[in-house]
Amino acid sequence: MSELQKAFESGGLFMWPIFVVSIFVIAILIERCMVLYFRASVSKDSLVGAVDKLLRAGQVDRAIKLANDSGAPLGRVISAGLRSFSERKEIIQMIMDEQALVEVPNLERRTGYLAMLSNVATLAGLLGTIVGLIHSFGAVAKADAATKSMLLAQGISEAMNCTAFGLLVAVPALIFFAVLQSKTHHLVDEIDSGAVRVYNVIVDVKEGFVRPADSSQA
Repeated sequence: MSELQKAFESGGLFMWPIFVVSIFVIAILIERCMVLYFRASVSKDSLVGAVDKLLRAGQVDRAIKLANDSGAPLGRVISAGLRSFSERKEIIQMIMDEQALVEVPNLERRTGYLAMLSNVATLAGLLGTIVGLIHSFGAVAKADAATKSMLLAQGISEAMNCTAFGLLVAVPALIFFAVLQSKTHHLVDEIDSGAVRVYNVIVDVKEGFVRPADSSQA
């Protein structure tokens, strides 16, 4: 830890922007992982299967409650369709599509900043290295011949710390960006496929479902 602190202190002024970038990367990573892997994740097959059974049993209200209780974007899309169960199937489709358009941007929010911050960390490290080399060569120009090589080696070593720290932040940020993007696409695909399956069930039930009131009149 002391070596890391020493390298940070010797890296110069541009180490602080890299440190700030690393804080943003960690904050976004934690928030996105909480959303994508916990709040937005739900077993699509289990939820859709349970809604299917309730709808075919005529228990629309229980299906709506089940979808709402999931707390996931897929559940909210399904719930939107179920709440409009009495509407025409075209209207139901439009309402579910509209809810999906609300949910998908929430899944994609802030993930793209990781790629940007990765580039910022890399460029800040490179800029710090260039500025450090400029200072190093300026110091060597004023030094005597006996100390020139030592000052030059020391200055280059310190300047390279900026590049190293910049890459230390940039590489994980880029990896996490790819991982979170993949998870987001998976969740969006699940919303699309799950919504279509529930919509098909709704259409089937509406076309063949006989309400208890109608049955008693018959």
